[in-house]
Amino acid sequence: MLGVALMTTGLTGGMSRILAAERGAITRSDGEWRELLTPVQYAVLRQGETEEPYSSSLTGEKRRGIFSCAGCGSALFPSRTKYDSRTGWPSFWQPLEGAVRTTRDRTQGLIRTKIDCRHCGSHIGHVFGDGPPPTYLRYCVNGAGLAFKPV
Repeated sequence: MLGVALMTTGLTGGMSRILAAERGAITRSDGEWRELLTPVQYAVLRQGETEEPYSSSLTGEKRRGIFSCAGCGSALFPSRTKYDSRTGWPSFWQPLEGAVRTTRDRTQGLIRTKIDCRHCGSHIGHVFGDGPPPTYLRYCVNGAGLAFKPV
């Protein structure tokens, strides 16, 4: 058991590695990722799994700081863009410029917009069009895919 339940999305870690390599981003072998990450982080970041809602302590994080990719440490979201979406996952209305990459996700019979860390290709969540102003977007992120550094 991984410590928290995961919801399967059907994405594969191989797909993330191929996409990362195509961009010339940070790449690591599967073994290196497994050594670097906890089992839950690996399942989320490299295999595209989704953690259960309310399983991450970062969902309620309210301090000023930066939310970074747990895989490579790249800054992704400033705390000023975080808000309580009441979905059970850390949510943001805007990432840092150039921090994430979006692609269409057609798994689970749905068409969604998947977000990955631009630097290492790790899956971090999805973006939806039901967020607050000024962007009206909700970047719904797996807390297991994030690290937080207060400032």
